[in-house]
Amino acid sequence: MEWLFIIFATMCRSIGYCTGTLLMLTLLLSGCENDIEHINILTDQTETPILKSKNIEVIYSDSAKVKVQIIAALYQSFPDVDPPYDEFPEGMEVYFYNDSMKIESEIRSDYTIYYPQKQLWHATGNVIARRLDNGDALYTEELFWDMEKEIIYSDSYTRVHNEENILYGKRGFKSNQNLSNWQLIGSSGTINVQDEE
Repeated sequence: MEWLFIIFATMCRSIGYCTGTLLMLTLLLSGCENDIEHINILTDQTETPILKSKNIEVIYSDSAKVKVQIIAALYQSFPDVDPPYDEFPEGMEVYFYNDSMKIESEIRSDYTIYYPQKQLWHATGNVIARRLDNGDALYTEELFWDMEKEIIYSDSYTRVHNEENILYGKRGFKSNQNLSNWQLIGSSGTINVQDEE
């Protein structure tokens, strides 16, 4: 910065009309800051995704058999934050396959975050989990999917629809990931019972 000032001052002496301009330049240069903390804040890249992709499809398989398929409109990766996470800001669809390679259940949400170190998914906003063979559907605003334990669960208010009943879990639910064995927490609801004649 000093060399710029010297060059400018030399030019002004030779030209002879720069007194006001010189004063203004001095004020501008004195306003420059080299505060390292301020610079670090301006250049912090941790909240910027390292990887961003649209219309992705991820397949998890075991012994050459598809187990899980994930489809998302937008994917962003944040590996430099603590804890690192992957974000699906426009939601996602997850399909669980059985051993016959047929979809047996699905989960949909408006927004999802995945924590790779814990293998934990956190889905929020209009979350629907559905079992396709019997039509059981679970509705909640928040759902966790633990890939390692192969379970889904929530502490949020949950509603389950099946062929005959609507049941409520006031404090959430817990289930295996294919929804073949779900349990409501703080449950209530109306169960239709047919009369025996």
